[in-house]
Amino acid sequence: MIISKRLAAGLCGLAATLATALFPAAAPAAADDGPETAREAPKVELVLDVSGSMRAADIDGRSRMSAAKQAFNEVIDAVPDEVRLGIRTLGANYPGKDKKVGCRDTEALYPVGTVDRTEAKTAVATLAPTGWTPIGPALQAAGKDLAGGDGTRRIVLITDGEDTCQPLDPCEVARELAAEGTHLVVDTLGLVPNTKIREQLSCIAEATGGTYTAVDHADQLSDRIKQLVDRSADNVVVTPTVTQGADRCGDAPLLGAGVYSDREAFTEHRWYRVSVTDGQELRASVSVGADRAVNRDYGVLVRAVTSGGRELVRGSEASSGRTDVISSGLRYAWPERDDSDAATARTVCIEVSNSFSAPDAVKRTPGLPLELSVDLVSSPDEPSDVASFGLGRGWWLLALMVVTGLVAGVLWGWISRWRVAVWRTN
Repeated sequence: MIISKRLAAGLCGLAATLATALFPAAAPAAADDGPETAREAPKVELVLDVSGSMRAADIDGRSRMSAAKQAFNEVIDAVPDEVRLGIRTLGANYPGKDKKVGCRDTEALYPVGTVDRTEAKTAVATLAPTGWTPIGPALQAAGKDLAGGDGTRRIVLITDGEDTCQPLDPCEVARELAAEGTHLVVDTLGLVPNTKIREQLSCIAEATGGTYTAVDHADQLSDRIKQLVDRSADNVVVTPTVTQGADRCGDAPLLGAGVYSDREAFTEHRWYRVSVTDGQELRASVSVGADRAVNRDYGVLVRAVTSGGRELVRGSEASSGRTDVISSGLRYAWPERDDSDAATARTVCIEVSNSFSAPDAVKRTPGLPLELSVDLVSSPDEPSDVASFGLGRGWWLLALMVVTGLVAGVLWGWISRWRVAVWRTN
């Protein structure tokens, strides 16, 4: 759906250009119908902590800096053409102990604008963990980088520590940015599950209407940044459609492509249905918000299941500290069939469940806010995650393990018999 909309917009723009060139006299007449409001390109700036603590190797056995670089490269490759992207660093240059100098150590690594992917990746490759953690000054500078215009503006802050430049409180900086009335949103991603860090990053996000996410794995970091950049690319405020999931698939509401909101109780399972045809890829993501005090250690699970109960694919996410929102998603594709003129339509059941819990004093009603996004796009020519033999994703690895085990067993049996025969002969 996203691809088809962008393609349609591009074709319309090309047609308008050709019409203006071939029929210039018609242009003034069209203007009489009223001026069109051009959509201004959304702006996003990624603010990355490059302080010395980013050397720690505790993300999938790699350093935090290495995981961040990989995520940035993947985001740069996937950034929509209409987004004006920039990268700002904090703590990247000054390794000394002078606090005044260290707290000024923030710079625009890549200016906000149209993305040259090669140039942006080259800039990211030069980064090495160095100095202080001036989050407040970096947010102030990022606000200036994104100043001007009426398009959506978003700062995505990725850090593994608290601000080291007090008394400039980054929460106060975020409140000042919000008070400017420019609809600037700051989302924060924490690489360390530390209570003080979580509280500070949650405060920054809440002040601007953003979100805080605790990151434990490299792929989670990449996926979350992509999600936030894509959200800015919409450049419109999307009002979710209110729906109500059921406790089993047969009674679930039938949803089309769109964004939906619901409420889910602690540890509840909610079901929704989507109709998918051959040649389509289903993409679904879910976010469950912790809008009240909850216990540590929780997660969210989203599954795609056939109407017969066979699981196709699942996505899950877990955390050990309080966040404003926890998200997960899935995608599953069906190839086009050449032997049939009519595409086969099938019902796919989507199950959403959570493992939140809370102290006895916390109210259970209403349930936690849930946002479900459903999209249907054209399937890849050779979808890699189509089920085979009912095994779903990863079937080829299972088959390889079975064949390897069979061959190893046969060889070991033959060698054992040969050794016994030799022993008896001797």
